[in-house]
Amino acid sequence: MECFLIKKILFLFFIFTLHVFALEPTKNILLIQSYHKGYKWTDDMSKVVEKRFQNRDDVSLTTVYMDTKKIDSPSYLEKLFKLYEERFKDRGLDLVMAADNNALDFVLKHHEHLFKDLPVVFMGINNFNEAMLDKNNMRLFTTGVVEEVDIDKNIALILNMQPKVKKILIINDQSKTGYAIKRDIFKALPKYKGQVVFEYVDNIEISNLKDKIYNLPKNTVILLVLLFKDKTGKFFTYKESLKLVRKIANVPIYGLWDFYLGEGIVGGVLTSATAQAESACDMVEKILKGSQPIDIPILTKSPNKYMFDYLELENYKIKIPSNISNYEIINQPFSFYREYKYLVWSAISFIFTIVFILVLLIINVARRKKSELTLTNQLKFISVLMDTIPNPLNYKNLDGVFIGCNKAFARLFGKEKEEIIGKTVYDLFKEDVAKKQTMLEEKLFKDKGTVNFKEVLHLPNNESRIFAYNKTVYENKDGAIGGIVSIMDDVTKTIEQEQFMIQQSKLAEMGEMVAAIAHQWNEPLVELSAILQDMEFSYNQNDINELKMREFVNESMIQIMYMSQTLKDFRNFLKPSSEKVVFCAKKALNDVLEIVGRQIFYAHINMVVTCKDDYVPAYGYENEFKQVLLNIINNAKHKMISQKSGKNISIHVEAKSDSARIQISDDGGPIPNEIINFIFDPYFTTKKEGTGLGLYMAKVIIEEKMDGKIDVYNYLNKVIFNIVVPSHNIKKEET
Repeated sequence: MECFLIKKILFLFFIFTLHVFALEPTKNILLIQSYHKGYKWTDDMSKVVEKRFQNRDDVSLTTVYMDTKKIDSPSYLEKLFKLYEERFKDRGLDLVMAADNNALDFVLKHHEHLFKDLPVVFMGINNFNEAMLDKNNMRLFTTGVVEEVDIDKNIALILNMQPKVKKILIINDQSKTGYAIKRDIFKALPKYKGQVVFEYVDNIEISNLKDKIYNLPKNTVILLVLLFKDKTGKFFTYKESLKLVRKIANVPIYGLWDFYLGEGIVGGVLTSATAQAESACDMVEKILKGSQPIDIPILTKSPNKYMFDYLELENYKIKIPSNISNYEIINQPFSFYREYKYLVWSAISFIFTIVFILVLLIINVARRKKSELTLTNQLKFISVLMDTIPNPLNYKNLDGVFIGCNKAFARLFGKEKEEIIGKTVYDLFKEDVAKKQTMLEEKLFKDKGTVNFKEVLHLPNNESRIFAYNKTVYENKDGAIGGIVSIMDDVTKTIEQEQFMIQQSKLAEMGEMVAAIAHQWNEPLVELSAILQDMEFSYNQNDINELKMREFVNESMIQIMYMSQTLKDFRNFLKPSSEKVVFCAKKALNDVLEIVGRQIFYAHINMVVTCKDDYVPAYGYENEFKQVLLNIINNAKHKMISQKSGKNISIHVEAKSDSARIQISDDGGPIPNEIINFIFDPYFTTKKEGTGLGLYMAKVIIEEKMDGKIDVYNYLNKVIFNIVVPSHNIKKEET
């Protein structure tokens, strides 16, 4: 029972689903043809529309023929109106297509009554003017494709194909379309005045027309526009009229419509019914999908084509001009090449491509062999060159794995080169060193730059050495980062030599320092002598007690402490700094002035120090920095000792955002231009007993050891030294 109920529910659901889908609305399209079935122009249009919509489930197509080529009287058209009114009043039409002028005129006239609010798409309309759509605001509902024969292009084509033509006979009828084209013909003719003679006929009996055609002279062609009725009102099909003309004519016949092609005309710039209908169907598709006719532009440029009949061309020995490239031709005899031109060219192209590829492959193989030999030789040369370089060198991939090195690098770790390849820094260095280098390399990959730094390495032979590193990224051929190259330089001896030279430079200043201490001790010694004499006098006068004795002792200790501090400053100056620290540049200057200040005072030199900041941070070696300041101040002092006036030393200390700046200037006269660029060179001196190390070591300390900058220049009668040092460890922050 339950199974039966389930089946029944499913069946009802199935029926309901079918019913819902059956309710899907179908669009009803009415195609109104101006002419009759069997007229090629009309049939070509209908075929396109039927192909597009006939077999679609969502479209129902109805086609009616007005037959106005044969009859178009007002009473006949009124009867058609009555007939269509009765026929389509309950049809539920959704869209109307109008083919050619009579159909469009009929639809526009009766739109309000027969097709109210329905969209209209027209095609094949001659002499179109948008004013036709002004009545009842029909532009809101109407769009379409204009049919426009190109008289000018056809006449130009005839004269191009047959330059010896002297006369063109234009045959037309007095149908509505014929009248419309007549206006275009007479607009075009004046352009060719003097080139060719035109004769226009459109109101003649067929028998008289035969006589005219039969008697046409040579160097004449016929341009057949339309011929459906003669003067007597006799109706002809397009085939009949053309057959009559073609049978009698001994001259080429050109046309304006594609339905004449294949029936006896040479060809021309032909108006195509198929192209008209294709464009109109595209517009219908858009409207069915929801677009409004007013939003779809009217196609005012008719899609005409160059089209020719091979048989007629051969009959009259006419060739298509070379300047016409895009054309169609019918009735050509079978030609394998022409029929399968694209296939032939594809096959030829394929064969040439295969041959070309084979040739390229052969050349490429030869080049590769040559390149491989050259590459092998280059690799051997590079390998020998790398092993010849005394500096340890290695290169790694993006994963930090060693993919190559030289012998010098392998020897550092007591290994062969092959043992290094495939390892990482963690396999060769201590963890802290390996971690630091890995972090540096990760940053290099992001910045694509170069980094220089020094590192102390503890080697497997229990020896410690200082190495300067240069690390840089390398790129592959495609521009992608391949890895990192590292070059190492053992700078242990260099650093030891620099330290020795710094101490040597300090010792060179010792004479100055001892003299400075002597100056500083002079006053305390005088004070101590006076205190002792006063003590002796008080003792002899019995004027001494415990309180007075304590005063003598305190005063003596003050002088002794001052002298002791002077010795301490001297000892600190001689002691080399062990590591870089952040110190106060202003305090370092004050410490130097404590030592040499009295000498400067007794030399009658005016010293002016300006600094608006209480704390001026600097990063580096404090004692070596003091040595630089001392050297520059002493040089200025020696220059000005012999001067009688203008003895001034000015020092300005300033804290910048990321540096400390010290400017020292003196009035001792400018440095001669011929030597100012050499004063920082080692062993260069202008003093008789000078060592030439002072300013050289100043540059080494400031620029190489503290990553700062020192320079000198003359300004008026002064010499100015500029010193800039970092205020913090910039490299550490970057890392």
